[in-house]
Amino acid sequence: MSRHLTATLTEGPVAAQLRALAVPMVWGLLATMSFNVVDTFYVAQLGNQPLAAMTFTFPVVLVITSLGIGLGAGTSSAISRAIGEGDSATARRLATDAISLTLLISGSMCVLGWLTIEPMFRFLGATPDLIPLIRDYMAIWYISAPCLLVPMVCLSALRALGLSRIQGYLMSAAAIFNAALDPILIFGLLGFPALELQGAALATLITRILTLLVAFYILAFRVKLITYPVVGWTALKASWKTIFHVGLPAMVTNVIVPLASAVITMMVASYGADAVAGLGVAMRLEPLMLIVFYALSGVVGPFFGQNLGAGQYHRMGEALRVLTLFCLGFGLLIALFLWLFGSHLAGLFSEHKEVLRVAGFYLAVVPFSYGAYGIVMSVNAAFNGLGKPLPAVILSAGRVGYVFLPLAFLGQWLWGLEGIFIATALANLSMGAWAWFWLHRQVLDVRADSSGSELSY
Repeated sequence: MSRHLTATLTEGPVAAQLRALAVPMVWGLLATMSFNVVDTFYVAQLGNQPLAAMTFTFPVVLVITSLGIGLGAGTSSAISRAIGEGDSATARRLATDAISLTLLISGSMCVLGWLTIEPMFRFLGATPDLIPLIRDYMAIWYISAPCLLVPMVCLSALRALGLSRIQGYLMSAAAIFNAALDPILIFGLLGFPALELQGAALATLITRILTLLVAFYILAFRVKLITYPVVGWTALKASWKTIFHVGLPAMVTNVIVPLASAVITMMVASYGADAVAGLGVAMRLEPLMLIVFYALSGVVGPFFGQNLGAGQYHRMGEALRVLTLFCLGFGLLIALFLWLFGSHLAGLFSEHKEVLRVAGFYLAVVPFSYGAYGIVMSVNAAFNGLGKPLPAVILSAGRVGYVFLPLAFLGQWLWGLEGIFIATALANLSMGAWAWFWLHRQVLDVRADSSGSELSY
């Protein structure tokens, strides 16, 4: 008989548990960010055309990655709630069926993408001379897509168990291995042929295959979360529906986030190339400053899911209090640091006066809203963990659509370019307050409804 899966997040100090879960994720996310940076650095050594070809692939890669993030969110939410309820059999069924669903979706995307490389990238604006280079890269990259998405879902299942440390180690090891393999295959070192752009894609494929094997081994044989894969259609459909309930909205939410950056860039473009370059410098630094919030949002969902399933409603309220204090406090520290040193950091990327002025203003104003943005990220993850994905979609869409855009047009009319950045900060602050009150009310509703009836919005 399979051993019982223990809900490890329903007892003990809340703050200590969240910290222990998030710290390994910070290192793992830093490693993952370096993955793309290393690839771009080596490909840039090949010349402008290979670099341009790789740049054209970023939107497609982002969309497919968003599928994996959404499926992972749905998987983590469903499994954490089942574990909190003490239903090990359902947790195993969900994990197994999530992998089969991910294989089906990623395999379909692989075939579709592989067959439409040329028309897709012509549509995105790639010139005829870049199409062969893009084909060299994406023909291999698409094959690696299942090896990207399946490990993402496997690691999300491990997070649902409270095992984020394993994910941090595995992500870090994969990034180091890829960084070592890239120059060997791209430039032809150690007796290997120089495969150039194909070498970058092949290094990614090999790294992802190894990551998939390790992640599946841990899931199946170490924590024993995988069960017999063949099941009746009714049971399979029920599992997939449960995963999609959170997964599909999470995909939408994840795509909305870069949309905000695209809107800001389009508005700033009217002020010239230097203004765009300054914004670009600030946005290169921003993800590094927010990485702790990203890591925290990655573990909040399983925490809320397990405690909801176990009926430990008071711990959800305590978690909201801890998250609020941390996000606001840490966000203020980041803001003060960038207010003092943001211009110096921007100087590492450019020496042009106007570029530094734009980047410096952005880094002096917008970071004072990072704490509120961190609350939005954590609240979105908490709602997903509770099996309530709609608030996360509304909050993310609202931040771009009916909050930021009106403020941005007003700010631009009043103060020009600087007004757009002020609007960004105000949008983050207002959405942070709205998100906090929404989740606070949800937690109060859950605690009041001890009979376990369906949660109200």
